[in-house]
Amino acid sequence: MREADLYAPVKAHLEAQGYEVKAEIGDCDVLARRGEEPPVVVELKLTFSLALVMQGVARQTMFDHVYLAVPVSPERGWKLRYRDILRLCRRLGLGLLAVKPGDPGAVEAHLDPGPYAPRRNTAKASRLLREFERRVGDPNTGGTTGTKRMTAYRQEALLCAAHLAAEGPSKAAEVATATGVARAGRMLRDDHYGWFERVERGIYALTPKGLAETAGPGRAPQ
Repeated sequence: MREADLYAPVKAHLEAQGYEVKAEIGDCDVLARRGEEPPVVVELKLTFSLALVMQGVARQTMFDHVYLAVPVSPERGWKLRYRDILRLCRRLGLGLLAVKPGDPGAVEAHLDPGPYAPRRNTAKASRLLREFERRVGDPNTGGTTGTKRMTAYRQEALLCAAHLAAEGPSKAAEVATATGVARAGRMLRDDHYGWFERVERGIYALTPKGLAETAGPGRAPQ
């Protein structure tokens, strides 16, 4: 397939909606007009790429309605990237046309151009800011993968474990007071890491796994 093979189905798609379509007008692969409406630009590429996105952004300096057109790939990669592609196009205000290679003339508009108005995920943002405030120091290295992350929750759990390692079985309230971890009681009960066990009503001790953790390199922050 060549990029030129995308032109005929894209042109037919636009003409079916009443547009007059012409190719290679200046830097534009496709330029279309419908009466006095704003022009529509379509940039053609065989794959969705940074080069295609940059072309689309460049056309936005002249026209508001810019589409990117690519063939729908039968490969798994298209499906895996589809949501990210849509998100990027929406963020940039670009439209997206999908051309089906096995069905000549079949073009589907997956996204129309428009101003980006993100809907803020305030709940998630608040969780991230709480994590930032609670985390002691900067124990992780940015950009790493496949490594155990130190979270504020883990830091507080390590403080509770360190207290139990030093003092032995203790009441949850005592652990909270000694460590300054307000949610110590809930953490001991939930036992997210398998470090704590209840030995009596309201009294907790360390499991062998908890003892090993407090003695290891991931022990509680000072």
